[in-house]
Amino acid sequence: QVQLVESGGGLVQAGGSLRLSCAASGRTFSNFGMAWFRQAPGKEREFVAAINWSGGNTRYADSVRGRFTIFRDNAKNTVYLEMNSLKPEDTAVYYCAGDSRYGGAVPGIYGANFASWGQGTQVTVSS
Repeated sequence: QVQLVESGGGLVQAGGSLRLSCAASGRTFSNFGMAWFRQAPGKEREFVAAINWSGGNTRYADSVRGRFTIFRDNAKNTVYLEMNSLKPEDTAVYYCAGDSRYGGAVPGIYGANFASWGQGTQVTVSS
């Protein structure tokens, strides 16, 4: 599949913003549907956002819709997650995931449907 490396996590106060990046290598990135997931301590991994290969279609979890934006730059082999109005409950390790099997469709919300995963980046939102 593709190798993924996340960056951009950190500590931010509630109401602040962060931009996560996920750099891909190893395959044709523009063929991949991409997504962000997160996992908070003691909780299950949950879907955050997804984007199709062209960037023209996106999907968001209800908990982040209107605050987070997923977008991609295929020329840079990178997908981003712009996070605004952050809340303490957004604290988690954020993972990007990708898979080439979606064609032009927006990826689904289930992690099992993604073959490639990054190592994760920690986001901590203080109150």
